[in-house]
Amino acid sequence: MDKPELLVMGVLPDWDLAPMAERYTLRLLYEAPDPEAFLAAHAADIRAIVTKGEIGASAALMERLPKLGLVACYGVGIDAIDRGWCAAHGIPVTNTPDVLTEDVADMAFALLLAAAREIPRADAWVRHGTWAREGSMPLTTRVWGKRMGIVGLGRIGQAVARRAEGFGMSIAYSGRAPKPHLPYPHYPTPAALAPEVDILVCCAMGGPTTQGLIDRAAFEALRPGAIFVNVSRGSCCDEAALLEALRSGRIALAGLDVFWNEPAIAPEFAGFPNVVLAPHAASGTVETRQAMGRLMRDNLDAFFAGRPLPTEVK
Repeated sequence: MDKPELLVMGVLPDWDLAPMAERYTLRLLYEAPDPEAFLAAHAADIRAIVTKGEIGASAALMERLPKLGLVACYGVGIDAIDRGWCAAHGIPVTNTPDVLTEDVADMAFALLLAAAREIPRADAWVRHGTWAREGSMPLTTRVWGKRMGIVGLGRIGQAVARRAEGFGMSIAYSGRAPKPHLPYPHYPTPAALAPEVDILVCCAMGGPTTQGLIDRAAFEALRPGAIFVNVSRGSCCDEAALLEALRSGRIALAGLDVFWNEPAIAPEFAGFPNVVLAPHAASGTVETRQAMGRLMRDNLDAFFAGRPLPTEVK
């Protein structure tokens, strides 16, 4: 019996590809020298798409796959998948929630601490002999006890809040609706939240509904000297306004894992010594990526066995 054919949109670890290859015929689009010719040759037999959050799946692509039955996303973000098209054609979409929550929250705090305590500068201060030549590094900024505002208090936002509690912080948040079961003050918009906090952390879900969520009004509402951290999506911010706030010093320090045009980000970011940059790697631990892969494969196996999908996006 022929194995079902999968269209694999982006690079996956061998620990996922090897077990998938035992059950499925893998059509690796990312290896194709001529993607159009590759799709023309294989589109008619593709049963499922395996993609990543930053790659997604467009309506134009899916319309070329007459046997498509599932879009399985390796990651939690599904904003680049045309869910409207999927819904209209009865195509379920799955992702990999929960398994990456704690690692992303860890990265939010890693970026916060690295920015506030200027860890990259401290490392260079020692590594390049400045400590021996010039003495102690200039003083940095405290993290514990500060006021944190979280934009998007979903799974990841709540994990960040738990860590902030351990740092003795007061916590407030903005989101689409209050969460009465949580003890934190709610603000209707990031602009309303911004003047009340010292640290603003973006944990919102990506997608059209949150594009530009942290807008110019929000950045201008921050008190001068604020710290900004983003571990969600670059699209959640008005990036031009963010750059302006960094130039003006309204944002004194920042830790950024995501950007509008990844990986070819705005060159200006690299010129800010007060900004710690990461390559969209918040979930990038071996443990989490293995768990993400297992959950993605569980969804594929369930679909082809006719079982309920473990993590279908509703």
